[in-house]
Amino acid sequence: MSGEFYPGFDGTRLALHRMGSGRPVVMLHGLFSNAEMNWVKWGHAQLFADAGFECLMPDLRAHGQSDAPHDPAAYPDDVLAKDLAALVAYLGLTDYDLCGFSLGARTSVRGVIAGLTPRKLVLGGMGLEGLAGWTGRGAFFIDAIDRFDAVKHGDPAFPAVSFMKTMQVDRVAARLLLQTFADTPPEALAAITMPTLIVNGDQDRDNGDPAALTARLPNAVQAVVPGTHMSCVTKPDLGLAIRDFLLL
Repeated sequence: MSGEFYPGFDGTRLALHRMGSGRPVVMLHGLFSNAEMNWVKWGHAQLFADAGFECLMPDLRAHGQSDAPHDPAAYPDDVLAKDLAALVAYLGLTDYDLCGFSLGARTSVRGVIAGLTPRKLVLGGMGLEGLAGWTGRGAFFIDAIDRFDAVKHGDPAFPAVSFMKTMQVDRVAARLLLQTFADTPPEALAAITMPTLIVNGDQDRDNGDPAALTARLPNAVQAVVPGTHMSCVTKPDLGLAIRDFLLL
């Protein structure tokens, strides 16, 4: 794996990790995570590389090795979709696939609605409510950040706080980032016309109903793999489902 930095939409220094060679697939990680945790640690990136893909794995703004500015001006609406468009331009991609998990899936959707045109799209850990009802989901995480030191075992926010601690999340930057997300009206999903895979753990409804999201998209199929929202990433089934879809 190799690493480099590229400029976000406003010049913010963002990290990019590469693995493999062949057909480009841009892979976006989930909230409070990074490319290493989502895609490399559990073998998914190696699986795709072995199948003939070049894995292009950014650390999103305020995550991983990317900068986490504290200036509110660095967090306009839809900043992650803007950064995604900047990455596609930086790499000069014209024929590529796009794969996102959780926040990465949401970012992928916003990017496509804004004009990106990947050949195939993969949305992992996502349901309709995670797009159309993100305002409530975002408020949950902002509350977890605001009560960070007071959250105890048994609190609904405890898993999120524990993961933030594990990933050493910059909470100031994360809070600013969470305020940049807006709901995606279900009717806007009609713009997603490329072949799309919706893949979720069989115990994952953190972002709503994946079947409802699949039904809303013009050209989507659904896959179910073992696990919860967090644990499905640690199992090979997720990567295998994505690889098989991209190879079709």
